[in-house]
Amino acid sequence: MISYLFYRLGEALALTLPLKLAYALATFLSYVYYIFAFRDRRQVTDNLRVIFPLKNKKDIASIRFMVFRNFAKYLVDFFRFDKLDANYVKDNVKLFGLDNIKEGLSLGKGAILLTAHLGNWELGGLVLSLSGYPFLTVTLSHKSKEVTKFFDEKRESKGLKILSLGNAAKGCFKALKENQLIALLGDRDFTEKGRVMDFFGKPVFLPEGAAFLSLKTGAAIIPGFMLRNKDDTFSLIIEKSLEFTLSGNREKDLEIIMFKCKGVFEKYIRSYPDQWYMFRRFWRE
Repeated sequence: MISYLFYRLGEALALTLPLKLAYALATFLSYVYYIFAFRDRRQVTDNLRVIFPLKNKKDIASIRFMVFRNFAKYLVDFFRFDKLDANYVKDNVKLFGLDNIKEGLSLGKGAILLTAHLGNWELGGLVLSLSGYPFLTVTLSHKSKEVTKFFDEKRESKGLKILSLGNAAKGCFKALKENQLIALLGDRDFTEKGRVMDFFGKPVFLPEGAAFLSLKTGAAIIPGFMLRNKDDTFSLIIEKSLEFTLSGNREKDLEIIMFKCKGVFEKYIRSYPDQWYMFRRFWRE
């Protein structure tokens, strides 16, 4: 209940205050939280040290602080969904590579838009929907039913179709069969039933979902990321469909596809580490 009330309060402030003032308030609150969030700071630090083993403590601390600040702004953007429309997109978002979605869907087998907990994936979904690319997305339910409902209602209010993780496979297969677009977050495995892969040089579980669906259906996998610019505008970058040569061996082919996917994640996370919101220890011994 406390988390639900927090989100409702955040929404009320974000919708009432001018955007710059809402960002300023969120930045201040993120700084206060940063001071006392010993566990979160430690875990973000551990993650950054894996990504940047040669950076010194000062550089790591600087990136770490920006992670907290940018995440606070991410929440402001999500709370303001009700105010966002095509004019907002026109004035605040630079679009790159939207034609890559058309190209992926032209095969008639659906397409999988693959992203990470990087930048503002929620806002990216809204922008795509407003740009004429509605899609189905798989989401993780929160512990609180009220919070889950809060998030899902905001997403659905902008035309996004929601499937809950754990019961999503049938809906995803159906959407791809109908040549629709689905969106998946592929940088964190919530089940520990994924595949162990080297990620930034250390083994970790990564989800097989996108690779499994693509292998079964022939759907294109299209990496896409909504990244915050220094002036708090955004760049939505849609890359070309991943290309890979399959062997015909299921296990080997899953490995081949996932290797391509994780390579894209490494590229973007290394380039925008202050926008990778992973407040848990990602790598475990």
